Amino acid sequence: MAAISDDSIVTALRRQMTLASARQVVAAGNIANVDTPGFRAKTIDFDKVLDTELQAGARLTSTNPRHLAGAVAHDPAVVEAEGLQARRDGNTVQVDRELLSMTRASSDFAAAQTALAAKFRMVRYALAESK
Repeated sequence: MAAISDDSIVTALRRQMTLASARQVVAAGNIANVDTPGFRAKTIDFDKVLDTELQAGARLTSTNPRHLAGAVAHDPAVVEAEGLQARRDGNTVQVDRELLSMTRASSDFAAAQTALAAKFRMVRYALAESK
């Protein structure tokens, strides 16, 4: 069984926060276009994001021993949301759905942020104790 490194934990939390932020931006864009005739609601294609992350074997190269190595960031895939009923004007934005999406994204971001803050508190504690 492979050990979970600090680097992999921080990278996973960063990805979670990036994805949650992207979901917030997409939902906000949908809400901003709620009155635009013919606008098709967008969403993040989670399966595509997951596939991209799993296939990403690329790592950043450190040019200095003091640099932190990390995974290459990928932009989440924004696609048209499927299965939404269009109104008479052709718009498929559903405000309740978008607000729920924003709430879930906010919760996901907050959870990752809390875990990351705890990780950094542990590091600060370790540094303070080593003096």
